[in-house]
Amino acid sequence: MKAAVQIPPQKSIMTRETFSGLVRENQATLTAYARMITGDGVKAGEVVQDAFVTAWQNIGKFDVTRDFSSWLRGIVRNKWREDCRRSNRMITMDEETLEATEGVIVEWQADRPEVFDRLAHCRSQLPIILAKSIAVFYDDQLSTEEAAVRLDINGATLRKRLERAREALRQCLQMKPTATT
Repeated sequence: MKAAVQIPPQKSIMTRETFSGLVRENQATLTAYARMITGDGVKAGEVVQDAFVTAWQNIGKFDVTRDFSSWLRGIVRNKWREDCRRSNRMITMDEETLEATEGVIVEWQADRPEVFDRLAHCRSQLPIILAKSIAVFYDDQLSTEEAAVRLDINGATLRKRLERAREALRQCLQMKPTATT
């Protein structure tokens, strides 16, 4: 009797370049999602980085019929749960809330390219001192004290600049988009 020939399951074929592009495309949304579930910007960054490493290591298991962003969010949730177990922290978000959040994110992602383009435009319109404050605090993910030291200003000045920058961004984003925004 002949042994049956086993055909290996179809794996996704993804190059480093394609994966890197998907990482860049999803990083902002994934970091925002991780911040929401972890409640900590630094921890969110760690969880997202761990998720990207795990995704790359398991890219052959990715079902190409699924949404890549959803797959990454699942990995982020699992990394967050692992971190909570390792550090004996209580998980502060139940499954129902996580599922509801997933639904909101899927809806939001449909508008994401426009939102990020408009935000980038609005940021480019900020006065330089407000733009630098936003960049150091949010992009570099520094604490208020660390950001103030880097900018060589006091914490109260930084907080006021961030307040003004957020208000300017809010107003800009609420304006009707034009052909140039």
